[in-house]
Amino acid sequence: MAAAKVFAKQKSGKIINIGSMLSFQGGKFIPSYTASKHGVAGLTKSFASELGAYNIQVNAIAPGYIKTANTAPIRADQARNDEILGRIPVGHWAETYELMGSVVFLASEASNYVTGHVLAVDGGYLVR
Repeated sequence: MAAAKVFAKQKSGKIINIGSMLSFQGGKFIPSYTASKHGVAGLTKSFASELGAYNIQVNAIAPGYIKTANTAPIRADQARNDEILGRIPVGHWAETYELMGSVVFLASEASNYVTGHVLAVDGGYLVR
């Protein structure tokens, strides 16, 4: 909320939270992570409602399966990796740079009328 106070004084701002595709669905083997990401989605919507009067847009991105050190054990488990890839229409785990376009959009004037939205950046995982 420290950023919101600064933005409120200047009557504009962009806040971009980081959720997960688990902001939308239940997670296998990770209930606490899933609960926290549902919380990010809820806070995003609540703050968007509260801060809209100050011309502050609050949104979130919800990354799908990304190649990181955190996901290395999942990718190394061939059965689990195949299960995940079978649900991603684009057919691959994302590289971190593939999140940039969504963040640039949400930080730009092009998204001035977008607030309270959680944007899935998941290669289509959620459509299956």
